[in-house]
Amino acid sequence: MRIFFIAIASLLATLQTAGQQPETVAPITRILFILDCSQSMAGRWENDIKINIARKFLSHTVDSLGKFPDVEMALRVYGHQSVVPPQDCNDTRLEVPFGPDNGYNIKRRMGRLYPKGTTPIANSLAKAAGDFPADGDSRNIIILITDGMEACDGDPCAVSADLQRAGILLKPFVIGIGLDPEFQKTFECLGTVYNASTEERFKEVLDIVVTHALTETTLQVNLLDSWGIQSETNVPLTFYNNRSGKIRYNFIHTLNNRGLPDTMRIDPLVEYRILAHTIPPVTSDTVILATGKHNVTAIDIPRGSLQVVQDRGFQYRSLEYIIRKGGTMETLWRQPLFEEVDLITGRYDLEIPTIPPTLLYNIQINQSEVTTVTLPQPGVITLLVNNPGICHLCIEKENTLITVKEIDTGEKSVPLILLPGKYVIIYRPLHSRQSFFTIVKRFSVESGRSSSLKII
Repeated sequence: MRIFFIAIASLLATLQTAGQQPETVAPITRILFILDCSQSMAGRWENDIKINIARKFLSHTVDSLGKFPDVEMALRVYGHQSVVPPQDCNDTRLEVPFGPDNGYNIKRRMGRLYPKGTTPIANSLAKAAGDFPADGDSRNIIILITDGMEACDGDPCAVSADLQRAGILLKPFVIGIGLDPEFQKTFECLGTVYNASTEERFKEVLDIVVTHALTETTLQVNLLDSWGIQSETNVPLTFYNNRSGKIRYNFIHTLNNRGLPDTMRIDPLVEYRILAHTIPPVTSDTVILATGKHNVTAIDIPRGSLQVVQDRGFQYRSLEYIIRKGGTMETLWRQPLFEEVDLITGRYDLEIPTIPPTLLYNIQINQSEVTTVTLPQPGVITLLVNNPGICHLCIEKENTLITVKEIDTGEKSVPLILLPGKYVIIYRPLHSRQSFFTIVKRFSVESGRSSSLKII
């Protein structure tokens, strides 16, 4: 059997609320080594037996990691308790739990191990999820070292996928020695596959995995306008773990003093979905970062502005209107009149709660342009009512009456702000029990004019 490494980097459900950035307080990085001590690890490879090579390089790695104050380590081992045959698929145990400065304990425990059992990879991965302290604010890394494939009919790929969706494990690295193409393909479902053909390459691969586990990378997000220029900015961005769906970062995009998108420092071990909080929102579904490199990704958010005003005066200064995507009934935004709002370019429908309601369709928003919608100045009519009653306000259009408001006549004076037009009041005193006493009043409203109407 051939030796291979599988490194699975995992992040517990550490959710960052709006305005909180994970990088402002460095989280603890917890690295769990899962060491294969099955019978085949006693076999010879290059200049020594496999378990001795694994001990040697892991000891160097543990010594190096012990120098980092924000790193904790632990050791889980499988295949070291029961001789095979028979097959003991529960032969996996946490030998050294997490704790500060426990590198010596890990090295001492590794020195006492002797390979003799089977290879329960899937079961070890599943149990390893519970080895991390449930403090909710650590980066949890698993490095699995083994020389063989799953021997207990488990499915490591399925276990890994389930734990990734739960936000416990991230996409793994698969590092093997002398893997043939078919053997290598077996582990592509786990993550990126490396092939170590020599003992020295084995050491290099382990160093690569540890570097990936500890290093942040830089990302530049270009927010592009209609011409493909990175001119858009000042947009909140939410970074989701694409596997678990949980929030990892929140940033407000900015341009630096050179007019370029600012650089963000983020964890490269996560596959991200980036949500730009535009109106409507825009998503970049799959963003995969390269460790140790400056990464650049782009999101198309071409925007223009919309402003709704009235012709003269400020009778509508406290009014808010509804913005919908053209041809749909989904409410995207509520916006005060007289204030500009940035929208993704396209067509929109507006519902403005004037009396009667103003419905506007297919309002076009263009890149970097302000589209202005002007409402006619309303008029004011004050209804004078001596007795409470049932009162409906209708607008008259082409010999058709349309009810636009039911009026509360509990007050003797009822001011109404109305769009210009022809109106009809239909009223009946509350104490009257006959339709005969219905009163109908017709009146007109002109822009900027105020008047009163006595009902009874």
